[in-house]
Amino acid sequence: MEELKLVVDYATLGILGLMSVIAFAYGFERFFYYRSIDIAEYKTKNEAEGELTKNLTSISVIGSNAPYVGLLGTVAGIMVVFYEIGQGGGMEPSQVVIGLSLALKATALGLLVAIPSMMIYSACLRKVDLLMGAWEDARA
Repeated sequence: MEELKLVVDYATLGILGLMSVIAFAYGFERFFYYRSIDIAEYKTKNEAEGELTKNLTSISVIGSNAPYVGLLGTVAGIMVVFYEIGQGGGMEPSQVVIGLSLALKATALGLLVAIPSMMIYSACLRKVDLLMGAWEDARA
């Protein structure tokens, strides 16, 4: 059962870690892209919007799904704790509480990935709005 605990922990942490790396990488890429862009070079609004919003869907998907990945890790961890209680014929309350608190770390990590991801997404959307406004002003 100890192996299952490790698999649940490492799988949850690995997935959340990968999600955070992707979200931050896309966020940095968008930040530097927005700093270097010449909005006047785009001929149509759709072309400009397509380039400006590239990778934003991925950031949004990560931000909205990271809490669920964390919750899944928590549920799996709690299931392992309950299984151990059933197999052992009971446990001391302190061991149960420790097991449950360790399972809850996955939810906390999911939120630690989701909150910055959604902040990055919102900041990028605001920048897209400003750049599209500049594009429209340049065409008027």
